[in-house]
Amino acid sequence: MKVSRVPSQFEVQHLAGSTFPEDDEWIALVRAPEGLTVVREVPPWAEADSWVGFYAGAGAPDRFGSAALAALVGPLGEAGIPTFVASTHHADLVLVPHHSGVAASDILRAAGHTVVD
Repeated sequence: MKVSRVPSQFEVQHLAGSTFPEDDEWIALVRAPEGLTVVREVPPWAEADSWVGFYAGAGAPDRFGSAALAALVGPLGEAGIPTFVASTHHADLVLVPHHSGVAASDILRAAGHTVVD
């Protein structure tokens, strides 16, 4: 599967008790009983707590879904790399901690995926 590494860096933030963020600077929102999870873009110098993204399946309905997602997060999980996933109707965004970005690219390539930087 072709996977594109997203040039932006992201923050995954939990806002307990919130139902909507105070600003409009978010990429993805997940509302749950324990609060709101917000994914937002962060500046490059925020490396310590940031995540890098791999975008897979855009525009091809047969390239997303549980099997495609498992093919991405499975090898990363086996290597001990944490993931956070945001899925859309057309694609999946798989986030890994910034410090694991290079290793994640290597692991995905070893699993047979084409990673485009």
